Amino acid sequence: MFKKSVLGTIIAITTLSGCAIHQTVKPVDRFDDKEICIIDNPAVRTGFVEAYKRALTTKGYVVKRLPPSSSIVECRITSTYNATWRWDLALYMTFAEIKVYNNGKPIGEAKYDSQRGGANMGKFIDADKKINELTNQLFPGGAGS
Repeated sequence: MFKKSVLGTIIAITTLSGCAIHQTVKPVDRFDDKEICIIDNPAVRTGFVEAYKRALTTKGYVVKRLPPSSSIVECRITSTYNATWRWDLALYMTFAEIKVYNNGKPIGEAKYDSQRGGANMGKFIDADKKINELTNQLFPGGAGS
């Protein structure tokens, strides 16, 4: 009986340890610009860019949206984004990535990845809240600070 219990615990721990959710953020350094240009990504649900724009506006930035064909050097400070959703009992955001460039050079990046979330129920997040969290971590000081 004891061996079965220990074996069951080991299997459960091993299975759940493979159900990882990762989030990494490399915050941008301070810059004086208040305008951030976001290059639209038509492959991503429109709610993502709207939530990202709201989060930036709340931090004091002026957001200018650019067409998908725009270059990352179109504005001094430019941002790109990508995200995917999956269905597993409910639709949820499984991956999000935001990159920020200053004159075409990478200056910050935020990434959320629950693609290997498996049985981890923490993958069922509110996408708007996660985008806001990533934005706050990516731009810790706000516009002009």
